Amino acid sequence: MATGQRSLSHFIRTSSQGTASIEFAAVASMLLLGVLNAVDVGFYLYHRMEVENAAQAGAQAAWTTCYDSSSMLPATMNCAGLNAAITAAIESTSLGTSVSLASGYPTEGYYCVTTSNGLQTVGSLTSKPTNCSATGNSNGTPSDYIQVGVTYGYAPLFGVTVMSALGINSITMTSWMRLS
Repeated sequence: MATGQRSLSHFIRTSSQGTASIEFAAVASMLLLGVLNAVDVGFYLYHRMEVENAAQAGAQAAWTTCYDSSSMLPATMNCAGLNAAITAAIESTSLGTSVSLASGYPTEGYYCVTTSNGLQTVGSLTSKPTNCSATGNSNGTPSDYIQVGVTYGYAPLFGVTVMSALGINSITMTSWMRLS
C-alpha cells in the first residue's frame, strides 16, 4: 500500500464525519417509533369511544322507541320497531355501518337491585315477577332492562406498534337501559 493511501476500514475507524448522522438516524428511528405508537393508541381509543357511544345510542333508541306504553314491554317481544331503531342509532356515529349489532343482542330481562347495588335477574320475559324477594328486598319492584351490544372490526394503523402486537382485531361494547 502506498504512502498516503489508507484502507477503507482504517478510515471508518478513525473518521468521525458520519458519526453524527448515524446517531441522528438511531435517535430519529426511536422517536418515530414512539410517535407511531402514540398515534396508533390514540386511533384505538377514539374508535373505542365511538363504539361505546354507538352502544349507548342503541340503548337510548330502544328506550325512546318502546318506553311510552307498558303494552310495548317487554320490548324484544312487543315493540315492532325495536331492532330498526337500534340499528339506525348505532350506525349514527362517525363509524357508520362499520359498527354493527353484536350477535345475540339486544337482550332483555327483569332485574332487581341487590343490596350491593348490582343488578340481578329475577324472572323471565314471559312472566314478570311480583317483587324482588329473590334479592332480599321483598318491597322492591322488578324493572325491565335492555342490553345492547355492538361490535366493530378494528385494525391498527401501523404494523410495528404496541396495538398490532396486542392483536386486537375487534372492539365490542355493551350498554344497559332501564325501560320500566
